[in-house]
Order: sequence, then structure tokens, then C-alpha cells
Amino acid sequence: MTGFLFELSFWLASPIWLLLVFAPNWPTTARIAASPLTVVPVLIVYLALAIPVLPELWAAVSSPDIDGFRDLTLLANGAGAIWTQVIAWDLLLGQWMYLEARRLGMSPLVMGPLLVLTILLSPIALLVFLALRAAKTRSATGSAGRAEASAPYERPYGQGPAA
Repeated sequence: MTGFLFELSFWLASPIWLLLVFAPNWPTTARIAASPLTVVPVLIVYLALAIPVLPELWAAVSSPDIDGFRDLTLLANGAGAIWTQVIAWDLLLGQWMYLEARRLGMSPLVMGPLLVLTILLSPIALLVFLALRAAKTRSATGSAGRAEASAPYERPYGQGPAA
């Protein structure tokens, strides 16, 4: 059952990732990406994996050290719970990156590969995205930059920042 839940967490997140990467300009994608509820099914799987190892999980997070964490990951449910947590947080991060890129008018040709990198190595992808975001924000001038900071997420990718 643990192996099934481990795999299920990925399959529950996959449709959202597919929309973000392959259908970024579809209006429904923006609405879905704006909802934090997309991770709820993944978090339900997390609970199913975490509850059986709650004492070990609590020990690992309440008094963190490498040995406690290693002990937790040696348990199938412990490793599965951690993996599922990573999937949920990566998905939320990817949704935020998608929305920010959309707000700033970044190209889907840039964001598609960056979102795939987020699935695989989210800390590296986040650093790259933050650098791109800073450069894009710096390039905005005067009132356009201020208007852009409060603009709604309604512009399709590649249509540029709000004027």
C-alpha cells in the first residue's frame, strides 16, 4: 500500500504540472494555478503515509538531527511521507512561479523548461527563477513597474507586463 501511495502522490500532481507546462495560456490553467486547493489530494496521501509513523516523524522534526531523519527515511511510510510533502510543496512553488511569470509577461518558452526543472530540482529552479524575476522586475520602469506589482493575473504569457 505504501508503494501505491508513494506513486499516487506524483500522479495526483501531474495534471496540474501538465497544464502549467503545456497549456500555460489556457484560461483554465490560470484559474487552477491560482488555487492552493490543488495540493489537497496530495496532502491527503501525505496524511495516509505520515499518520502510521507520526511518533518517528514528530521526533525527526521536533528535535532535528541527521540520525533521526535517517531513521525516519528508513521506514517506507516515513520516506513516502517526506516525498509526498516535497511533491505538494513543489507543486505550490510551481504554481506561484507560473503566476509570477504570467504577471511579469515572461515567455512560456522560458517558463516551460523552468517548471520542468522545478519538478526535478526545485531549489535550483527557484534560484534561477528568482534571478530571472529580479532581472525582469529591474527592467520595468517608473509607474509601469509599480502598476505591474499590483496587476491581476489575467494576462496571457508573453503579452508583457502591465503598462
